[in-house]
Amino acid sequence: MKKIDIASLVKPNVRSLRAYEAAEIPCRIKLDANESPYAFKSLKPFKTNRYPDPEAKALRKLIAREFKVRYENILHGNGSDELIYYLITTFGGPVLYPVPTFSMYGIIAQALGEKKIEIPLDKEFDLNTGEFLKIIRQKKPKLIFLSSPNNPTGNCFSKGRIEKMVQATKGLIVIDEAYKAFSGGGSFVPLLKKNKNLIILKTLSKIGLAGLRVGFMLAHSGIIKEVNKVRLPFNLNSISQSMAAEALRSKSQMRKNVKSILIERQRLFQGMEEMNGVKPYPSDANFILFKVKDPDKIYRGLMKRGVLVRNMKGIIKGCLRVTVGMPRENTVFLKALKHLLYDL
Repeated sequence: MKKIDIASLVKPNVRSLRAYEAAEIPCRIKLDANESPYAFKSLKPFKTNRYPDPEAKALRKLIAREFKVRYENILHGNGSDELIYYLITTFGGPVLYPVPTFSMYGIIAQALGEKKIEIPLDKEFDLNTGEFLKIIRQKKPKLIFLSSPNNPTGNCFSKGRIEKMVQATKGLIVIDEAYKAFSGGGSFVPLLKKNKNLIILKTLSKIGLAGLRVGFMLAHSGIIKEVNKVRLPFNLNSISQSMAAEALRSKSQMRKNVKSILIERQRLFQGMEEMNGVKPYPSDANFILFKVKDPDKIYRGLMKRGVLVRNMKGIIKGCLRVTVGMPRENTVFLKALKHLLYDL
């Protein structure tokens, strides 16, 4: 067989890239991926022999009604990841974002060969506005990604700081509101009318539809028109469109699930706050970041007890992240964590 050096054929920016790791680790209680513990079970019939609606018209009309925007201000995607990919493909870089944050901003920018600029968050996990404004003036980024509430820190960024950046940049600011359903803070959607350079990303993954991969972006019609040029045809399948529409029609079930998660989030926070050797950080999302003395040992100990959390090693020193699960799952986690801390 002819020998081929595959690595030499790969573009340098991809060769040095580390793939996003979403390994499935078998565990009795899975609290690592920020998924909702509640699933939507209803599904309307659809025809498997026909291609899905390429424009997702019915779904986009429901989204328009839900968020009080026009149909032409919406673009659908196979999860938010695909829309991030399309945005960087369409507008290029430099791509600016804070760290730590959702890793796909940097991964996709590098994969597409665009320059990425990372600015560390301050001690309160908020935006370092001075540094951002300086980079905006000097580097003139085409795209600025801000996840608020932020993953993995769980907090919302200061609205005033974001608004300063919206006014300062001549590029586009993308506010990723993946976890907004769990936050008491207001959405940035109402600011779309006054700010042509603002883009809002939304997803249904965190409220019970992670398996369907349904995301959408809200933006000025001119932005939607340009990004739609690079969108792959039939990118959102019939099952996803149908179930997403059904979920949006079942808002009572959605609100009930979110309320349950918020109640359990508070119970988790209080439970960890009462433990010596644990520092939980306040959260506006469906997960809690927490600091412990020996995170690797705690992580392994929880795994042995059938509880999977996320080890933030290499991202936030000394921290783990736990997704809010069902009451029984959260109770098991708290008991296991307490026993492990006692053994340290």
